[in-house]
Amino acid sequence: MQHTDPRIDAYITQAADFARPILRHIRKLVHAASPDVQETLKWNCPHFEHNGILLGMAAFKQHAAYGFWSKRLVQERLGKDGEKLFPKSAERGMGGRKIRSLSELPPDALLLRAIKIAVALNEEGVRPKRVLKKKPPVKPPSYLVAALKKNAKARATFERFTPAQRREYVEWLTEAKQEATRERRLATTIEWLALGRQRNWKYQNC
Repeated sequence: MQHTDPRIDAYITQAADFARPILRHIRKLVHAASPDVQETLKWNCPHFEHNGILLGMAAFKQHAAYGFWSKRLVQERLGKDGEKLFPKSAERGMGGRKIRSLSELPPDALLLRAIKIAVALNEEGVRPKRVLKKKPPVKPPSYLVAALKKNAKARATFERFTPAQRREYVEWLTEAKQEATRERRLATTIEWLALGRQRNWKYQNC
């Protein structure tokens, strides 16, 4: 018997047209892999649990995503097939690997194996070790400093932010390869900071 959650039905129904079949397919595979899996919403996104979190999925405006809680351990147990689950060349974003169509998902057999491994890991009580790497503080580029001087609200938000929150904006700006892109991002940065928003505020509810 499947342990489904009506909130997940509602989430999928409200997702974009391209995302619905992706989410439904992942959900189907999860329950096929283990009938004991429970559904729930965490951080306002669908998650699947069995003795702890197994994996989650999400839908955004232009892509869907999925991610395993014990991704590294699942890949290790998959052996040579582990790379196929999350190829290094695959595009990633908030929520995990970006998927825009069913054809971009790994083969069903591989996903089923991965889900069963995730279930086994939780049953064995094996949990991923979270190692937080401390990064040195980032130095805001001169153009950001100049823009902040002109906007008191944005400057106050930036100064209030943690080093990690500042880094998200700085890296977003400095990663821009073209000046036009950088200028657009700078304008957006000042706008969002003036509103008290973090760089990834759009994803904070997901």
